[in-house]
Amino acid sequence: MPDDRVSVVVITHDRRESLLRTLDRLAALPERPPVLVVDNASTDGTADAVARHHPGMRLLRCPENLGAVGRNLAARQVTTPYLAFCDDDTWWEPGSLARAAGLLDPRPRLAGVTARIVVQPRGTEDPVVRELRDSPLRGPSWLPGPPLGSFLAAATVLRTDAFRAAGGFSPRLRLGGEEELLAADLLDRGWWLAYAEELTVHHAPSARDSTARRIQGLRNTLWFCWLRRPAGAALRRTWHLARTVPRDRASLRAFGRAAAGLPWVARERRVVSPGVEHQLRLLERAQRRSAARRYVG
Repeated sequence: MPDDRVSVVVITHDRRESLLRTLDRLAALPERPPVLVVDNASTDGTADAVARHHPGMRLLRCPENLGAVGRNLAARQVTTPYLAFCDDDTWWEPGSLARAAGLLDPRPRLAGVTARIVVQPRGTEDPVVRELRDSPLRGPSWLPGPPLGSFLAAATVLRTDAFRAAGGFSPRLRLGGEEELLAADLLDRGWWLAYAEELTVHHAPSARDSTARRIQGLRNTLWFCWLRRPAGAALRRTWHLARTVPRDRASLRAFGRAAAGLPWVARERRVVSPGVEHQLRLLERAQRRSAARRYVG
């Protein structure tokens, strides 16, 4: 049945064909969600194709590539209580958006639920799902699944007012692990995040510049640690990364770019509460064993 509780926000850049396939699937969902498409200054005709093939979807044309910050622009226009994120190569399984709203409705302190991710075309679970399912964190009994210390934007439904109150995604980080900072700020405000096994997102991985993504991801991990972790924890994490990432030009560039941001990091640094830091320490142990946290490529 149609469900007006969840809007879907999709960001894209120069991925016209992949995006159109995703939008076709979103348009066919039984929930009939409002869809907002943020085109990050594509040069391949993406925006015009969206306007032509899906005129009922709201299209935001950005004059520059804003990365994840494009989601913030769309969130300002969302009128539903919840918003679901998509990338141009991911889509929600029919019924999952309604189920997500059903999980959030009776739990006013739950900021978001993250879905199980199925990789297409093989139909296998993404390896990160096991880490979500086996989260080391502990939370209240009313949570619908294991509590999380972060989330995956393309597989998460968030409470719109919580997202806005926390400031959305940082324009400093843009893309590459940008969820970690927002998640810590949500937790620091007393919200909870959870994994929900009954929700499913499909992902058909597209070609990406793995080296550029590694540089951005490593830089953003360092910035997150320096912005929110106590000095000892931040230094420990930085030293661990320095010892374990590949010793190559890409890693050197990531550390160099992170160091270049130290002046604004010092100005904007705000350490999380001891309770949230305890959760981050628990997650850090799991992350050191994580295949998804290996900065390679």
